[in-house]
Amino acid sequence: MHDIRAIRADPAAFDAALARRNVPPMAEAIVAFDAERRQALGALQEMQARRNALAREIGQGRKQGADTAALEAEGTALRQEMEALEGIAARAEADSRARLESLPNILDPDVPDGADESANVVLKTWGEPPRQNFPARQHFELGEALGLMDFAAAAKLAGARFTVLRGALARMERALGQFMIDLHTTEHGFEEMAVPSLVNDAAVYGTGQLPKFAEDLFRTTDGRWLIPTAEVPLTNLAAGEITPEWRLPVRLGALTDCFRSEAGSAGRDTRGMLRQHQFRKVEMVVIAHPDQSDAEHERMTRCAETVLERLELPYRRVVLCAGDTGFGAAKTYDLEVWLPGQAAWREISSCSNMRDFQARRMNARSRATDGKTLGFVHTLNGSGVAVGRALIAVMENHQQPDGTIRVPEVLRPYMGGNRAIGAVAAS
Repeated sequence: MHDIRAIRADPAAFDAALARRNVPPMAEAIVAFDAERRQALGALQEMQARRNALAREIGQGRKQGADTAALEAEGTALRQEMEALEGIAARAEADSRARLESLPNILDPDVPDGADESANVVLKTWGEPPRQNFPARQHFELGEALGLMDFAAAAKLAGARFTVLRGALARMERALGQFMIDLHTTEHGFEEMAVPSLVNDAAVYGTGQLPKFAEDLFRTTDGRWLIPTAEVPLTNLAAGEITPEWRLPVRLGALTDCFRSEAGSAGRDTRGMLRQHQFRKVEMVVIAHPDQSDAEHERMTRCAETVLERLELPYRRVVLCAGDTGFGAAKTYDLEVWLPGQAAWREISSCSNMRDFQARRMNARSRATDGKTLGFVHTLNGSGVAVGRALIAVMENHQQPDGTIRVPEVLRPYMGGNRAIGAVAAS
């Protein structure tokens, strides 16, 4: 959500900022609706004062036995005028809010211009793609050959974009999630949280999924929403709260199932488990003072990079351009991991600074130690990382010529000491 006062102060600058996202000018209409609302509210205040005065005059007149019919008629007419003005103010407020809700966040000045992902900028690369002297196979080829990845069984149970994992691969998926949340809580200072997978309208609105992205979510028959990421419940823990300044930054982490409808992804990544309706992810969320959010963004991204380094996975850090940055983000770093089976870099983590965009929607504020309210906090979120995609990356980068998969050293304590995953024994 945007600050209407800032838009009133410099509408041209607001339109210029959103033009980087290819959004047409909106400031004039927003300011006009806001002016109509404020004018109606001002008139209402004057009428309310007159109505209060009339009530006193009528009361005094009745005590004195005077004829108050004219005063009462004026009061009735005034009440009708006030109801009409309240309707005007409410409509103007709704129109202004609807436009504000539909507009993406203002980008940071250092976000590169560009229309799509082709304009994203690679900032660093870590590791080398494995030099495999055999044809690299994709994860689904490896998993099916091992007898540990069953897409037919998943389709029977739930349809497309689901996967059933068996045996050692199921254990490795669990191991990855445990390793990540352990790393972030024991070394990176995040507090582990267990949060609901079902949330209400207010929570999904607060983080920016509603109303614009409802089709990307799954909704239950009683009106709740399945979380697309733990960002939603974790960030909303600050909703309506005033957090003492001394507590900031608040760093929260959770390993949860996530659910996405993948609307608009028809035909993309239909084979394998790269793009699923249900997947697990470790999410990092930070509630920060505005002066801290830049440093927290760098820190959060580095935490996600550490996961990939410990798993011995080549990756690169990319800053997203204006046309590829998400709706609520002011700046986003993507971490892309190398997948030998695809011979391509694929996103495995996205870390974003939302600044006060979400905080305004959910009324999340901070108070200084002297008792003065500072204003809105900044919120940040990042994948630390997507478990399913990490499993894919481990399988493809650590595949062996005989079709087995080497277990990265950091995962072996979670895998009973096993150093490799082999084919399941035939029954």
